[in-house]
Amino acid sequence: MDPFSFHLEAEDIKREKNKARDLRNSQWWKRRCSKGVCYYCKAPVVPKELTMDHVVPISRGGKTTKGNVVPACKECNNKKQQLLPMEWDQYLTALE
Repeated sequence: MDPFSFHLEAEDIKREKNKARDLRNSQWWKRRCSKGVCYYCKAPVVPKELTMDHVVPISRGGKTTKGNVVPACKECNNKKQQLLPMEWDQYLTALE
């Protein structure tokens, strides 16, 4: 069994993905991205290239709320995958 798995119904996942799509089209999200900074690495990024990352991933029980989504560069988003914040911090510490 996947150590990152969290029991979610397909309908729950679909609902959260729909919320994410709606939130990506909101003025709130556009303002967040207009700053052009990755939440994780703090690197400057062209606003159009920022992705939406769930701090607590949907697959781990996270929800699509303003408090749980952040703009991230593709590199950080791909590296973070399904990690929880404390797991991400451990990953970064291991790199040092």
